[in-house]
Amino acid sequence: MLQTKTLKKTACYHCGDDCLTAKYVIEEKSFCCHGCKTVFEILSASKMGNYYSYNDHPGATRSRTDKRFDYLSSSDIISELIDYTDSKITIVTFYIPHIHCSSCLWLLEQLNKINPAIHYCRVDFLKKQLNIRFDHQKISLQQIVEILYDIGYEPLVSLQDVIKKQNLSTKDNLLQKIAVAGFCFGNVMLLSFPEYFGITNTESTFKFFFGWLNVLFSIPVVFYSGRGYFVAAWQNLKKQVFGIDFPLALGIAVLFIRTITEVYTRTDAGFADTLCGLVFFLLIGKKVQQKTYHHISFERDYRSFFPVAVQIIANEIQKPIPLAQLQTGHRMLIRHNEIIPADSILLKGEALIDFSFVTGESIPVKKTLGEIVYAGGRQTGGAIELEVVKPVYQSYLTQLWNNEAFTRQKDNRMQTFNEKVSKYFTIVLLTIAFGSLIFWLPTDIRRGFAAFTAVLIVACPCALALSTPFTMSAALSIFDKNFFYLKNITVVEQMAAIDTIVFDKTGTITTGSSDEIILEGVLSAAQQQLIYSACINSTHPLSRMICQYLGNQHRLSFEHYAEIPNLGILATISGHKLRVGNSKLALGYKKNVNYASKVYLVIDDELLGYFEFSHRHREGMNNLNGLESYYKTFLLSGDQDHERDELLQYFTSPNGMHFNQSPQRKLDFVQSLQQQGKQVMMLGDGLNDAGALKQSDLGIAVTDDVNNFTPGSDAIMDGRSFSKLPDFLRFSKNTVNIIRFSFLISLTYNIIGLTYAVTGRLSPLMAAILMPLSTVTIISFTSLATRVAARWRNLI
Repeated sequence: MLQTKTLKKTACYHCGDDCLTAKYVIEEKSFCCHGCKTVFEILSASKMGNYYSYNDHPGATRSRTDKRFDYLSSSDIISELIDYTDSKITIVTFYIPHIHCSSCLWLLEQLNKINPAIHYCRVDFLKKQLNIRFDHQKISLQQIVEILYDIGYEPLVSLQDVIKKQNLSTKDNLLQKIAVAGFCFGNVMLLSFPEYFGITNTESTFKFFFGWLNVLFSIPVVFYSGRGYFVAAWQNLKKQVFGIDFPLALGIAVLFIRTITEVYTRTDAGFADTLCGLVFFLLIGKKVQQKTYHHISFERDYRSFFPVAVQIIANEIQKPIPLAQLQTGHRMLIRHNEIIPADSILLKGEALIDFSFVTGESIPVKKTLGEIVYAGGRQTGGAIELEVVKPVYQSYLTQLWNNEAFTRQKDNRMQTFNEKVSKYFTIVLLTIAFGSLIFWLPTDIRRGFAAFTAVLIVACPCALALSTPFTMSAALSIFDKNFFYLKNITVVEQMAAIDTIVFDKTGTITTGSSDEIILEGVLSAAQQQLIYSACINSTHPLSRMICQYLGNQHRLSFEHYAEIPNLGILATISGHKLRVGNSKLALGYKKNVNYASKVYLVIDDELLGYFEFSHRHREGMNNLNGLESYYKTFLLSGDQDHERDELLQYFTSPNGMHFNQSPQRKLDFVQSLQQQGKQVMMLGDGLNDAGALKQSDLGIAVTDDVNNFTPGSDAIMDGRSFSKLPDFLRFSKNTVNIIRFSFLISLTYNIIGLTYAVTGRLSPLMAAILMPLSTVTIISFTSLATRVAARWRNLI
């Protein structure tokens, strides 16, 4: 008799597909492939096994994605999506809508464990972006998207600006929640007026009818508008973290449950008005907070954060234009040490690009004519000409400022006042609430629960949720109007904590142009053209002044170009060897000078003369005199000390000025101050000061009309606002004090309210009045006080 053997079908524990092999089994769980098994191991190792408790087989199988993402194998589409690529690596940024908690962040940053060809993954939680660096020779872009899809994080792939699409969708969703909460809040207040003013016995039937209407209006407020607070609180509780969302969610839940209970038992009118008002005002605060983060996000407004000019060539004439006006098809002139602001094609010159800002690799990459050069690279050779092929907002430049490559070796980000206070608020609030409950339970159970709910109602953490976003939003707006652009809101508090200020000289406290420039020597037309062709490659203030002096001339191509910090330029142009710089570079020795700066001119080992400069200090330098009463001030300069006597009026402290400082010595000086416990702010022009700016607790790049953006800086100051530096420092202190005072207002309110709440006799009317009153007080105070402080500091 013929016997047949029946195979028992086993479903994959991860994706649910049939397991055709018994090869992938772990912990008595079967998997259809190595990918599903690996994802399970990662989740288990991080104690995230709950991923499988919400749904059976929640993962997606690889077989279902094979054709869906085939379009990502097209080279034309790939070139539009990627941020950067070379012979080894590719960098891409995806917008992933499903990112919602720290578990998502952890899992997405472990993709290299699924496939070692993925080198680096970093999540921008606020913008829901995932930045991936991978080896495109071992894994394709399509395969990466399939991996993301498999683990439940399908990216929104679009050739348009994903950030704009993200902001649009987020705004619409939150605005809808605010609209629903506001509509319900208004109607509940209207229906509660009879309760506020008293209802006669003959009209008592309407009291409970209105009560049930209020309950109905509360349902969409709780389960739609307020749903986010419950989700956030639950996610935090799973990680044993008590964040600010927990008391908010608990308060909303208690208000809703107590309202239903009192209306159902006909004991009172409930707290529907307070509930709807609480959610409505909290969502407004979240909207303001969202606008604040949108405000500080570089992607949202690169036009503001980079008040630099890009040199373009039109009809053989060079002219600077704002970065905002840079468009596809423009021909850019990028000089030595400048960052390429948009993806472009190399048209002229020898491109030797340092992509360390993008990839972390410091070895310069040579580009040939006609090759694409990605934004974010810094030209390390002479001047080059490029044609823009992508708008700035689509380029990698928009992510540089917050790139992890520029985080300091040690984490010196200070903890904000809000972070210090908020972690204690929940503990104190719950202690008082449960303490009141325990106190009244033995004698009056109903009064105990009334006291418990009253504490959660009255002790609304509005100051924690609203004061910082409202205050910082107003402060950042004021800074922007004064051409001072901060990297994030923590910079405001960091600036308020500064006790030591270090200034660079050339390009920082001096301007890049001067009426006092003298040529000692005689230059022929050909020699002037050679000098111009060498200096046009440099962004150094003295080089720019020389070019201005010589006028617009035809630029000659060079065979060799090198710029040595604090020394000058070495170049070979049309067969002639040039040395343009200080006496050590040009003459081979240091010449003693006691007056203006000199730039010596040597062509083919023949000294032709020198340019003599008298620097013009920035307007408002006299304002620095007032800083020494509150801050230790220092000057670091790569020049000789011929201006020491002139600068003594600004830096009067002993050993306050240091000359002949190399970039490394500047960095070491800042580090030595920090080792003494100082909070150091460094102001530099972003050329030779990048290391010191990055090392300092607060680095400010001062810029005029050149592309000397430094990603390691924490703020960018337009040179026109240099005179307002003392006002900026004082205003930062005012801003922090406003936040602290708003906490004091809230604390006073809470002490008064809690004193009454713990008795268990808080009426709905009092809660309806006190909660919105507290919120409106905080919002009004922070907004008005910030503007008053700005007007006091002459910033508006």
